[in-house]
Parts: sequence; C-alpha cells; structure tokens
Amino acid sequence: MMVSFKNETMKKEEKAINKANLDTSVRAGEDFFRYANGSWMKNNPIPPEYSIYGSFEALKEENNKQLLSILDEAAKNKTAKAGSIKQKIADFYGSGMDTAAIEKTGIKAIQPELDKINAIKSQEDFIKLIAYFHTSGISQLFYFGSGQDDKNSEKVIAQLYQGGLALPDRDYYLSDDDRSKEIRKEYVKHVAKTFELSGNSKDDAARNAEIVMEIETKLATASSTRLELRDPIKNYNKTDLAGLIKAAPQYKWAQYFSALGLKATDEINIGQPKFFASMAEMSNVIPIEKWKLYFKWHVLHEASPFLSSAFVKTQFDFYSVVLSGIKEMKPRWKRVLNITSASLGEALGQLYVENFFPPEAKKRMVDLVLNLKDALKSRIEKLTWMGDETKKEAIAKLAKINIKVGYPDKWIDYSTLNITKDSYYQNIMAASRFEFTRDINKIGKPVDRAEWGMTPQTVNAYYSPNMNEIVFPAAILQPPFFFLNGDDAVNYGAIGVVIGHEMTHGFDDQGRLYDKDGNLRDWWTKEDADNFSKQTQVLIDQFNDYKMLDTLHVDGKLTIGENIADMGGITVAYVALQKAMQKKDMNLKIDGFTSPQRFFLAYAQVWRGNTLNKELMRRLKEDVHSPKEARVNGQVYNIPAFYKAFNIQASDKGYKPENLRPVIW
Repeated sequence: MMVSFKNETMKKEEKAINKANLDTSVRAGEDFFRYANGSWMKNNPIPPEYSIYGSFEALKEENNKQLLSILDEAAKNKTAKAGSIKQKIADFYGSGMDTAAIEKTGIKAIQPELDKINAIKSQEDFIKLIAYFHTSGISQLFYFGSGQDDKNSEKVIAQLYQGGLALPDRDYYLSDDDRSKEIRKEYVKHVAKTFELSGNSKDDAARNAEIVMEIETKLATASSTRLELRDPIKNYNKTDLAGLIKAAPQYKWAQYFSALGLKATDEINIGQPKFFASMAEMSNVIPIEKWKLYFKWHVLHEASPFLSSAFVKTQFDFYSVVLSGIKEMKPRWKRVLNITSASLGEALGQLYVENFFPPEAKKRMVDLVLNLKDALKSRIEKLTWMGDETKKEAIAKLAKINIKVGYPDKWIDYSTLNITKDSYYQNIMAASRFEFTRDINKIGKPVDRAEWGMTPQTVNAYYSPNMNEIVFPAAILQPPFFFLNGDDAVNYGAIGVVIGHEMTHGFDDQGRLYDKDGNLRDWWTKEDADNFSKQTQVLIDQFNDYKMLDTLHVDGKLTIGENIADMGGITVAYVALQKAMQKKDMNLKIDGFTSPQRFFLAYAQVWRGNTLNKELMRRLKEDVHSPKEARVNGQVYNIPAFYKAFNIQASDKGYKPENLRPVIW
C-alpha cells in the first residue's frame, strides 16, 4: 500500500526558512538572490542530466518518485480491467520501458509514415499528407487546432498558427551572432546524422540536410518574432474559409479540412497571415522531392526520442548538449514517465490526486487566493495613475476571475483510446490522434469552462486571459511553494506570490487587453493606457540593463509580461500578508527572522537554482521569463517593504531611488 500524501508530507516537509541555505557573507542589500540562496546553490550543483536545477526541478524529482510509485503499482496489478485507466498507464509505460522490443524494431516503427511520404506525387497528395500528419500529432509546416475566439470567448473556433521549424526559435536561422551561426552549423550536422541513421549514404544525408535547412530558413523568414507573437491584437485575424483562401490562395484549404474530417470551418483565426501567405506559395514553388525530404526529417525528428538508442542519442547530442550544455541523458524511466504523463495526463492525474493530494491543501489554497483577490482590489482602488472609469472595469474583471485548485471536477474520458503492450511508438501515435480528435471536436461549440489546461501532476500554474481564470495544479502545492503546516509569512511569500503573479497576468501588457469575460476589448481610457505604458517602460528599461554572463542582457520587452506579474505578485501578496496578520506581531521572529523577512526569503527561495551558461544563453533568446537571479534581484529592490524588512541603505549596491521604482499594480 502506498503511503498517503499527508504522512509523506509530515515526514518530509522541509524547514520553511533554513539558515543553512543562506549565504550571509553577502549582504541583503548587495545581492539578495545569493544572500537568500547562496549556500543552497553551493550544496546543490546541477546534476549531469540537467541544464538548470532549482526549486522547480527539485520538486519535479520528488514528483517523479510519486508518479513512479503509481506506475509500479499499476504494473503489479494483475486484476486491472482491460480498458481501465490502470491498464492503459501500465501498458503505455511498460511499452516504453521495453527497450529490447524498441531496439529490435528500430526505424521500422515509423516505416508507415515514411511510406506515405514516398508515395506522394501531386499537390493533392501533399495536402492529404499534411492533414494525416496533423491528425497524428506530427507538426508539419504549421499548427492547426481549436481555441477560444478572442473576441467571443464563449465560442471555440479553428486556429492556424505558424510552425514548421525544428530549431526552437526562428532567430536561430536568421541571426548573425556567433552563437546562432554555431547552432546552425551543428544543426545541419545533426540533421545529416539522423538521415544517415535512417539509411541514407553520408553524401545523400549531407545533401538532404542542406535542403531541409533551406526550406526551414524560408519558413523562419516568414515567421513572426517571439515579441510579435506576444501581441494578441496582431495575432487575431478571424475570417471564414473564403477569406483564408484569399489570404493564402496557393494552398488547397477546402481539401485540407476535408482530409481532417472537419466541416465547421466558417470561423478561422489566421494567427500570422504573412507566414501562411508565404507557406502557401512555398508549397507550390518548392519541388515535391524536396518536400519529401523535409517531411521525412520532421517525422524522424519527432520520433527520434521513441526509437532505438542511436536515434535517441543523436537527438540528445544536439538538443540537450549543443543547445543547453547538458552532460548526461535522463534515465530511461524518467523519460518514459514524462511521456506517459504527457500522453495520458488526466488518467495518471486521477491516480495522483487519489494518492498524494490532501483536501486540506485545497481549502487553505482557496482561502489564500480569496485574500489575494481582496488585496489586489485594495491596490487598484488606491492607484494614483489610474482613473475611476478604468478602475471600475479592472475591479469587475478581478471579481470575475475564476479559481481552480488541485484537479478538474470533470476528468477527460479515455475510453476510446486503445493502449497495448505491443509498441511504444504506436501508443504515442494513438494518444496523439486521440488528443487531436478531442481538440478539433470542440470547434464550433461553446467553451467548456470546466476544462483544465494543465494536469494535476504538473509543477506549475497559469492564468488564462480568455477564460479569465487562475489554475493551480495539485503538484505545485508542496514545499518550497506551499507549506501545509507553515506560517503565513512563508506561504504568502512563496505560493502567495505565485497566486498574485498569475492573478496579475490578467493585468499585464497582454492580459489587460482582455475584459472580464475574456474578450479582446479595449476597456481602458487613453490616459490610463498611456500611464500604464509609462510605468511598464521603467520596468522594461530596468531589465534591459540587467547584465548576464558579462556581455548579455535580459530582453526587457520580451519578458515584460512575466516581470509585471512577478512585481505585482510580490506587491499584492505582501498586502494580503499584512491583512492576514493584522492581529499578530509582524516583528516576532521565527528561526531568527521577522515575518517581513521570512516573506521575502520565501519568495527568493522559490527561484533558487543554478543554470549552465549555454542554457542561460538559450533562455535569454527564447524565454519570456527572466532568469532566476533577475526574478529576485530585478524585483525586490523595487519593493518599499523589502527596504524596511532588511534595512537597505542608499549606499547598498541594489538600492534604487524611490523615483526610479515603478508602481504598476
């Protein structure tokens, strides 16, 4: 019998603020990130299978052990009924761990896909093949799926989104900096090596890799930047089938939708019109034989982690070693567990919640969220830069934010998904087809507001602007984010800031563009919008000036949404803490620290961690989040309460004059 979450928590719950994790040789006013975390970072070097290791990763490791216990128990259960959740997760995981069968099958696992590519001869075949791959979860050329209508949040419509690249960002194809050039060179080598493994001669593989690079570079040139993708107004271009055909006429859209088995295509959002116009033109101009190589590469690319060891290693060598500097592959059980969790998310999630999520955690979490909502309301009411008309709308939006904690009230029904012990790759394909069908069946229907966008076993949280809701999966409600038996200061400083962060996303540079019902609508007066931009520009400038690795900088514009949410989260959570402790002594010390100090230390330790240089370079280019260090030092020196808590003086390195500290929420 598995131990319950409660007993496990009582046995393992760490000390909320452990002095052994601090580095008091560094002053709080000089570098709070290292003051709060320096000894922890020294004593927790990055494991060889990671490129970054901190609180999130450490909790994921604990989570993996919990999930593995569920999988082991399911595998030992010889009485599990065929078609049951336990049968499906046990057989899925078991097929992934059957390395003998996977090695024996080799590339034959994807032969049906390669045969379909070899058979195409015409534009009609081309269109049908794209549709087949999309229904199978293989992302060729672009992405298609369902999503809420940004201007009618009660309805789900068809969504088209740029894609077709195997490098993680379009700038890697186009930038002239040395790092991008090196990555392009190594990428072409990797593509060639993979073609060789599939049976090509060395010369043919090299030629094929150059063709793939040529096509992907053209797609990258047509793609929007990450900064452009952050603008919901630019990425909302709703039309009908006739409008789509007009926007990208060379692609046979009616035939594509027919091949998908989809008829309700009267409302379609073209996320990036420029991309689709170029993609459609390319589909007719580039010869079919070149497209075949591109298609084969993307099948090989997406299948490699699930094929024989030579494919797995080749992909690891590029995507993990070259891009991130990781030294060692994760053990197979972790890799297969992650795929099982991704493919059968809510199936595994049901068992996770049964075994590892206590009801009292959900109750305390809901209370925290309600307190944070009250705190944000009081902040909005007192803002000096916002007028009454906009305040009224903001408070109405805040009041309507829906709260989801722990797990869904209604689980996904997996009864039509067939999982067997026979083939790992086929199980992955079956799960992908199941999910694609489930996704496109939503098109043209009302939004299901009970649905979740994360599984309960995910160590994360999110805010959805279309749903106007904040969601906290069960897995994040553990130390160091949430202490079931912890004092208010640490819980408001850790999970409280996470709550405030997600809540503030409804009012960041993107979220503020949506109203209380989740519709893309401008509810701001021009004066208030201008004032908001002035305040956020101060934060953009601060992070643009934040230097990493001597010569690199944080991208203030790319990260502004997350930076606003971090700053708002800290501010609002601290107000909520003050309210919660109205009748208590905030200066009473626990383990040598007052409540205000414990609040900020708890926040800092959420972001404790070490990062490899290559991974940091990658994230500075791709990630909308600032690096861990910047999420602490780039924020706390803007917060007045922090100065008082740690007696920060004007002579301290981190000190910012009051007139240079932005006030947003």
